Amino acid sequence: MKRDYTKKPSETDWSRIDALTDEAIDTTDIPPLTESFFARAVIQQPRRTITVTLPVDADIWEWFQAQGQGYERRVNAALRLYAEAHRVYSH
Repeated sequence: MKRDYTKKPSETDWSRIDALTDEAIDTTDIPPLTESFFARAVIQQPRRTITVTLPVDADIWEWFQAQGQGYERRVNAALRLYAEAHRVYSH
């Protein structure tokens, strides 16, 4: 069964979100960035990329393109998330 998720209207009240000021946004559930956080932080260098040609459903590609500049990087990020979630580690 094929579903077209791109035609489902958003239920988010974007006008209300756009009207929020920084002060009005509740950030109390975000932990502070402590010295301990930065001591454990790891700088990740960009990986080498390759250019490939593969078939992609038109609606999926159009959805990514509609997200604006940098959509190719977001396609790559989505593929990386999928691959890392399904990677089998052998130790």
